[in-house]
Amino acid sequence: MAIKRILVPIDLSANSLAGLDYAVALAKAVRAEIYVLYVVEPLYYAMSEFAAPAVGELLEEQRRSSRAELTRLEQRYAARKVPLRILQQVGTAHQTVVANAKRLKADLIVMATHGRTGVSHFLLGSVAERVVRAASCPVLTVRPSRTSRRKSVRKRATRSRS
Repeated sequence: MAIKRILVPIDLSANSLAGLDYAVALAKAVRAEIYVLYVVEPLYYAMSEFAAPAVGELLEEQRRSSRAELTRLEQRYAARKVPLRILQQVGTAHQTVVANAKRLKADLIVMATHGRTGVSHFLLGSVAERVVRAASCPVLTVRPSRTSRRKSVRKRATRSRS
């Protein structure tokens, strides 16, 4: 089986970027194209007609800020001579990943897991698990290293203090 297109869903966390690095190394070895997908998940709340504009503004802000991060990511990899095709879409993460894999005719999906277990896994679910179940192509899940998990925890702790 030849691997020509690799889809890499990311959420800009340290774990997902470690998954992207893994996919880049693989893509270089097999000379495959890399499509990086970032999904902006809309917020679904029971709301009054007065709150609807605020939610729309929040979604637009999510799009703008993630687009800026994706542009920086694209530039960082371009400097390393790794062309990435960046995609940003609004939708439910696992459904959007599966749909894009099919649309792009991806030969492989490479995605990081967050390594959640127990209650947090139950409450937050697992996008990777849902993609594995629904994708029509193989899915390679990359378990985060302890280092990237610590970075992610530190980053969240720093944000919550600000």
